Order: sequence, then structure tokens, then C-alpha cells
Amino acid sequence: MVNPPGTARSAPEQAVILAGGLGTRLGTLTADVPKPLLEVNGRPFVDYLVDDAVRFGFCEILLLAGYRSEQIARYVESKRRRLPQGVSLDLVAEPIPLGTAGAVHHAADRLAERFLLLNGDSLLDANWLDLVPAAASGALITVALRRSADTSRYGLVKAEGERIVEFAARGDETAGLINAGVYLVDRRIVLEFPAEGSLEQTVLPELATRGLVSGRIYEGFFVDIGVPATLAAAQSTLLRQRKKAAVFFDRDGTLVVDQGYIHRPEELVFQHGAVAAVKSVNDRGMYAFLVTNQAGVAKGYFTEVDVQGFNSELQRRLRAAGAHLDDIRYCPYHPDGTAEPYRRSSDWRKPAPGMLLDLLRRWPVIKQSSVVVGDKEIDLHAADAAGLKGVLYQGGDLDTFLAPYLELASRQPVAIVGSCDTLSQL
Repeated sequence: MVNPPGTARSAPEQAVILAGGLGTRLGTLTADVPKPLLEVNGRPFVDYLVDDAVRFGFCEILLLAGYRSEQIARYVESKRRRLPQGVSLDLVAEPIPLGTAGAVHHAADRLAERFLLLNGDSLLDANWLDLVPAAASGALITVALRRSADTSRYGLVKAEGERIVEFAARGDETAGLINAGVYLVDRRIVLEFPAEGSLEQTVLPELATRGLVSGRIYEGFFVDIGVPATLAAAQSTLLRQRKKAAVFFDRDGTLVVDQGYIHRPEELVFQHGAVAAVKSVNDRGMYAFLVTNQAGVAKGYFTEVDVQGFNSELQRRLRAAGAHLDDIRYCPYHPDGTAEPYRRSSDWRKPAPGMLLDLLRRWPVIKQSSVVVGDKEIDLHAADAAGLKGVLYQGGDLDTFLAPYLELASRQPVAIVGSCDTLSQL
């Protein structure tokens, strides 16, 4: 029941998306539309990247635009109105085409000390935050890698352990590792980027020879829209991969030690194995949610602001360890409360299922593969009322306790509850 080691340095809060490519291999499809704005299932492709950045907890999102940047600017203005409070979305436009390395160099004064960099024409469904603890000592860029049966379109990446030693040129239809277009970058190295040029073809190969690039292999779904065939395939595959099993965690007594109406960040102590349990859910590509009764608000012990601040600290510490919660629900109401207007019954208060049902409506959850984990009978009653499996955690290593349920979830058949359309309204 201790806080995890290695959480002193927070995870980056800025995600930067390369959205300036010409898309020449797409022919007439990008004659009037920048590649990241091509529609996949009725939404601009970049919208999926922005939404994933939000659910991974990045509160500052920066798009680097070039070709048809005025259209990217209109997208930014529209998207801002649909983002959660506290999340910013902005744009840096190149004056002329500068290439991927040049675009990052051009935006150097807008970059955080460490930031996540994403290709705007591909998506890797993996735990992006795993790059935080994975960053090798001495590496200034950490790259997400993926195995591919044909590396000819991407180039072959050669690694020794987690150190990348070579980015080979495109060409042979060789099976191996490819660059999946997700990077954790230290801003110090950006000062060495050329004012014009390619990150993939020039900068990364040179930095690899100096031992400054590390990588980690991920097995998750990968899609790019760089050629007509892969753009067409994305229309069905991308929609399917948004549908996931979920774990709904109770907070006090399950994720954190229940010391009685805790609400100050300094009171946060994780249960044994709790951080690892959340990360296990993330690493398996499942959704991780928090559902918690907070009757202390109704009883006047603390405020909703306190609840939100505590939950923010919970997320901060999880993210520093490479984990995150995709969404949070809390209920501040109680029928015996003393604080107005919180003195009332609520269908969100467990054992009622309201918080669970709201998450099921908002997210495309594979319901029969999902599980609610809590330390009280009311958690199980709420799960049952929502049509979900509930499991009672009574102490010990939470990650070990949860492991068999995660394994079972990965073998369940798929039936969907919820709508992928709601992912653009997080």
C-alpha cells in the first residue's frame, strides 16, 4: 500500500501532431484537402488522434500544419468548442513546406520540455504513456515500434534491446520492425533539427548512430492513410478497434487506501499493485474508468473542487508511471447530506448504476467482456444493475487479483454497447 517508485518526474502534458504533409501518393484525394483531414467514417482522421490525446491525459495539443493550413485552422476552431475544459488545441503553420523535422524546428518555441509527437496520417492503438517509463537512459527520442510483414513502405528499424541502431531506407519487402509514428521527444534535441528536412529519413537515422534513440515494440492495431488502399481499409478497421472491453475501478478502498473521506492530494496512497493494475488494463488496449461515491461533498467535509483536485493528482501519478484513466465519474450526492444542493438521492450513487450507465452510453464498450472492481457490496450491486460483471477486491496485490479477469476478457466474443461517434465529444 505504497505509492509507486519513479513518479517524481511527471509525464508530458503536450501532444504535437504533424499535420503538414502533401499526401502526394493519394493523388486527387488530397488535391483540395490536407491528408489529416481526409474523412474516415465521417470524421477527419486527425480527430481520432486528438481524441486519443485527450483520453491519455494530454491537456495541450498542438497541430503543425503546412499544406492547406487554412483548412486545418478551421478544424482547430471547430474542435476547440468540443474539447473538455482545461484542454487547449492550437496550430502552428509553416510559411513554406519544411518537412517533418523542419516543422518541429519551426515550432520550437512552442514546445514543452518533453512532448509526445504523433504522425498525422497514422494511428497506433497502444498505451502511448508506456513510452514514459520506457525511455532509455541517454535517449532523447523514444520511438514506438511495431512488427510488420512488409516494411517496404516504412523502412526497416533495427534495434539492440531498446536501443535503436539503424533506420534503414525503404525498399525490400522484408518482415521486421517499423516506425509506428509515435515519439516521446526531449526538446533539447529539437535544437539540432534542420530548418528543413525529414525527421524519418534524415534526423532519426543520424541520431541513432549517436545512440540517442530508443524504442519499444507494441502489438496494438496500426493503421495509416498514406495510400488509397490503406485509406480505404481504415474505413472499417479503425471503427472496429475503438470498441474495447473496460474495467470500471472504484476509488477509495480499491485504487487508493481508504482513510475516511480523503480529499487532499497529500492523502493519496495507492493500494498495493493499483498502479500496475491500471497500467495492465491500458497495456491490453482496454478502457480504464473510475466510478466513485463522494458523499463527503454532501456532508460538507469538502467540495467538488477538492474531489476534482484529488482525482487530478491521481491521474498525474498514474501518468508518471505510464498509466491513465480514460474517464472519471463521481457522485457528490447523499440523501442525508447537510450541504445544499447535494442533499438528495441520485441514481448515480452506488449501488445505483447511473455512473456506469453514463460511461456505457458515452464509450463504445464491449459490455460482456468488461468488469467492475470494488471493495464493497454496493459496487457489485451497481455492476449487476448495469448488466456488468462485478468482482469484490478485499486487499492484496490488485494487479495480481485482476489478472485472470483481464485474461478472460481478452478471450470473450464481441458485442458492442455505445457509439464510436461519441468519442469526438469527450
